[in-house]
Amino acid sequence: QVRLVESGGGLVQAGGSLRLSCKAFGATLKINRMAWYRQAPGKPRELVAGIEPNGLRKYADSSFEGRFTISRDNAKNTLYLQMNNLKPDDTAVYYCKMSSGRTWWGQGTQVTVSS
Repeated sequence: QVRLVESGGGLVQAGGSLRLSCKAFGATLKINRMAWYRQAPGKPRELVAGIEPNGLRKYADSSFEGRFTISRDNAKNTLYLQMNNLKPDDTAVYYCKMSSGRTWWGQGTQVTVSS
């Protein structure tokens, strides 16, 4: 059974940093397409960044590139999202997603950025 478990969210002041983690159980992360999404209150879930099995990284918007970095540690079977210079608009629940024919989602981790 595949499970994705996110952690690392919390409350941070604007300009601060957080590193989100997503550990995969029951599947090998590096052979799957992985991504981070987020969902703010009252808004649809949106893609933040993705990483392909070959390591290619893509960011959904220019506002993420330069502030956010998606990466993975194959030995730990864990996906990361390093978030720097956080803004109040980054407040959302952040989810990781694994795609390999079918799709799995983690339970989400709350990120709150205060002004």
